[in-house]
Amino acid sequence: MMNEAVVSMINDQIEHEFFSAYLYLSMAAYFESKSLSGFARWMRLQADEEREHAMKFFDFLIDRGARVSLHAISQPQAEWTSVLDVFEHSLQHEQKVTSLINSIYEKAVQEKDYPTQVMLHWFIDEQVEEEKNVGQIVDMLRMAEDRQAALLNLDYHVGKRSE
Repeated sequence: MMNEAVVSMINDQIEHEFFSAYLYLSMAAYFESKSLSGFARWMRLQADEEREHAMKFFDFLIDRGARVSLHAISQPQAEWTSVLDVFEHSLQHEQKVTSLINSIYEKAVQEKDYPTQVMLHWFIDEQVEEEKNVGQIVDMLRMAEDRQAALLNLDYHVGKRSE
């Protein structure tokens, strides 16, 4: 039987992952409104990935015989000042998600919940990749500054993301 505090934290994380999907869809909609289809595609794929993450947590609880409790999802932000602002917001969001996953891991260690610790290793690795990928785009956008040609080139480049 799983520790109730760990179950509660994972249920909260399911909400955070679905919120992340909503946030990335909102960012995709913002980019579509700016005719930046490459950035929009990247964010749509990111939203799909976040939904998959939520379902990994969902299925893990089911597999462990724990109760899934779905929470309401807050409305995400819809406006930003620039492409860079969107990706900086995304990086901050991923850093927050990393800290939430780390907190679950710490609780699982405290409770000697070894299956949860093992499952969370995948998420810990994934968050390193998430922060790296968004951080690289932030760096490229900072280099591009306000040059429209550079921004369009990045939009094209980022839009080639396959998964």
